[in-house]
Amino acid sequence: MSGLRILVPVKRVIDYAVKPRVNKAQTAVETTGVKHSMNPFDELSIEEAVRMRERKAPVEDILAFSAGPTKSQDILRTAMAMGADRALHVVEEKTELEPLSVAKILKKVVEDENRNLVILGKQSIDDDANQTGQMLAGLLGWAQATSASKVEIDGDTCTVTREVDGGVETLRAKLPMIITTDLRLNEPRYASLPNIMKAKKKPLVKKTMEDYGIDLTKRLKTVKVTEPPPRQGGGKVDDVDGMISKLKELGAL
Repeated sequence: MSGLRILVPVKRVIDYAVKPRVNKAQTAVETTGVKHSMNPFDELSIEEAVRMRERKAPVEDILAFSAGPTKSQDILRTAMAMGADRALHVVEEKTELEPLSVAKILKKVVEDENRNLVILGKQSIDDDANQTGQMLAGLLGWAQATSASKVEIDGDTCTVTREVDGGVETLRAKLPMIITTDLRLNEPRYASLPNIMKAKKKPLVKKTMEDYGIDLTKRLKTVKVTEPPPRQGGGKVDDVDGMISKLKELGAL
């Protein structure tokens, strides 16, 4: 078989350790002055691509990709410090990209860069859409395996284990293929200082939406964003009869 030419899309999101705050207009989450980092599911994707190379799979090239504001270059440098060979950044400052638009851009990148495997996070933790990978597979007409917890490559065949309700499911398909990653797939490495310095010398190409001719017309409208209601405290009961009485009182029985 020919070598693996892997595309790994990554997204800049509010850091997972930061508690999001709704803006005053209740139209979105406040992002000004908030720490950002790589989407955690995308870290898993980069790690898995690098591990494939370390397991002696025939990896020719690992391309990290991001579409978004200029600051997204930071996470692309992080991806290269983790082991990606090069990066491609489609700069878009004004429009917040929707999953379908991202999938269309990725389709163009796959075709232009002659990719045969795309590994991406199953969702980003900002919108939790969980749509881009599936949409990309549909646009390309490729096989897909979502929420992967284990990936094995044997020649041009890829076997993916995914967790489902009550057990696991194993899928096998021929390349080219789309894989979306879940949290149990691996534990991403930290980018070491020497690798961070090396990443500064790796190629990072910048392009614009005009280069791809993608229609960014928004199809979704956020009506309102609000905080979840505060949880009510629990209560103690002395015995089973007390529990039943309390449940009846609350209308649960």
